[in-house]
Amino acid sequence: MKLPLFLLPLFAAASFAMAAEESPVAKMLGEFKAEVEQLDATLAKNPDSTRALSARGDAHLFLGQFPQAVADYEKMIAIDPSLDAPHWRLGIAYHFTRQWEKSSKQFAKYHAYDGHDRENGVWKFLADAHAHDLATARQEMLKYTEFDREPFPAIYDLLAGRMTGDQFQAHLDDKKVSDNRHALFYGQYYRGLFEELNGHRDKALASLRAAVALFPAGDAASGGPGYMWQCARLHLAQLEKK
Repeated sequence: MKLPLFLLPLFAAASFAMAAEESPVAKMLGEFKAEVEQLDATLAKNPDSTRALSARGDAHLFLGQFPQAVADYEKMIAIDPSLDAPHWRLGIAYHFTRQWEKSSKQFAKYHAYDGHDRENGVWKFLADAHAHDLATARQEMLKYTEFDREPFPAIYDLLAGRMTGDQFQAHLDDKKVSDNRHALFYGQYYRGLFEELNGHRDKALASLRAAVALFPAGDAASGGPGYMWQCARLHLAQLEKK
């Protein structure tokens, strides 16, 4: 999804004296914690800074502090209502806090703001399926008439029941997709969420693990799908704990 430039997270350049044996994920989480502390200080001085709230909301979400992320994102909108429609990240935060109706409504707002981003339709579908059932989610799927980036048309067909899991995997195995790590990431991530939705825990775990493994921790430095990679990591951690 496209992130408006004025909402880009302001990640702090904090340095840490980390132990040699510390894992990349532990190091990354330490950096997010330090960022929250720095942004706490910034917001203590300027509580209406939507840029600082945006960045802190992201850091909270990446730390798995979902209610805090929702609070920061909602405060941004209270301060500047024009930020509401483009705020798909709030829809994802509602997803992680299992506020399915609010999540669905937020993605509907984003669709009115940007009707070309089929990834948004995937999230609305997931919210509707959790809030109601698969049949309702399929009935309420957002409509798209233009091609979106790979592999989102195929993901949409998978969710809608127009493509089987085997057919979807064959699509991912096609060279035009398999040679694109980003396309593979999104294909595995959303297939994982769909498998979880259908109660197929082992298949969901396999897909989510494949998605996360495509990029190293701290993947933004390697050109990975930063925000969505963090979401995949969090979904994998949640499912592993179940």
